[in-house]
Amino acid sequence: MDEKLKIKLSIADRVYPLTVDLSQEEGLRSASKKIDIMIKQFEENYAVRDKQDVLAMCALQFASQLEQKQIDKSIDNVETNERLKKINDLLAKYLDK
Repeated sequence: MDEKLKIKLSIADRVYPLTVDLSQEEGLRSASKKIDIMIKQFEENYAVRDKQDVLAMCALQFASQLEQKQIDKSIDNVETNERLKKINDLLAKYLDK
């Protein structure tokens, strides 16, 4: 059983107290930092009216990155399966000789 840890994360100038598994702390802190970095980039590069707009853009950015990785992984899996099938066919031909 993982040990629980109480942490406070700051995102967009708000503090969020959380109780998390010890194994999750590093990932959550890293994600929090990346969100704040992205917020600053959006605020510097675009005319932003409020934090909700910036947070929505951050959410969209992270979600699209995740989706793209899944699409890329799916494509890689298809290509890998095609290569394995070709190798399997070659081996089958070789063994039949």
